[in-house]
Amino acid sequence: MLSYIWSELLYQPLFNVLIWLYNNVTDHNMGWSVILLTVALRVVMLPLSVISEYNTVKNQELNAEIEKMTADFKYDPVLRKEQIRKLIKARRVHPWSKTLGLALQLLVLLLLYQVFWRGITGEKLITYLYDWVDFPGTINVMFYGFNLGAYHDIVWSGIVAILILVEIYLEVRRSKKVPTKSDLLYFILFPLATFYILWLLPMVKSLFVLTSIVFSAIVNPLLHAAMKPKKTEHT
Repeated sequence: MLSYIWSELLYQPLFNVLIWLYNNVTDHNMGWSVILLTVALRVVMLPLSVISEYNTVKNQELNAEIEKMTADFKYDPVLRKEQIRKLIKARRVHPWSKTLGLALQLLVLLLLYQVFWRGITGEKLITYLYDWVDFPGTINVMFYGFNLGAYHDIVWSGIVAILILVEIYLEVRRSKKVPTKSDLLYFILFPLATFYILWLLPMVKSLFVLTSIVFSAIVNPLLHAAMKPKKTEHT
């Protein structure tokens, strides 16, 4: 049952969309096909991004209210705890959207890995093609001089790691808080771990992650700005 769901309902549709893009949209450039597929998947998952950004804004508002309540009831810890508990219950947010979004992106990573692991040439290619998808012949796996199926690529995995490092740095700057030791460890270790994992995988994974990061960097600030409550002017 699980094998059927994975192969027939997940892998094969994604594979056929990828080959269709390769045949009809990107002029037989598999790299751009992966980029377009990634963007399309992120657009499909956009409702989850909207909910996630909504929760982020709500969490920021909640933290500000908790800080104010902590100051107001600093001499009454029992009442402060009770009021904060009521506030959290009333302003409940749902973290499942972000978790589900990350899980779906991980699923796509695994599917893309299987696409290149199973092979995209010859009999294996014909076996998984739908009738409405033309056989593309030999797949061009080169992307601006880089082999999409090559392992141990340091260029694209390095670009992803640097972007993640910059993203974390900017997030810390926006939070305006003094970084702790755990923040510094995360700032260093997470990009390094990402680099190492992508270095172990085919280069196409780095292209997928890079596209997803750029998509988030463009869309999430727009969503955040649209959902951020407007400040009321006091006369």
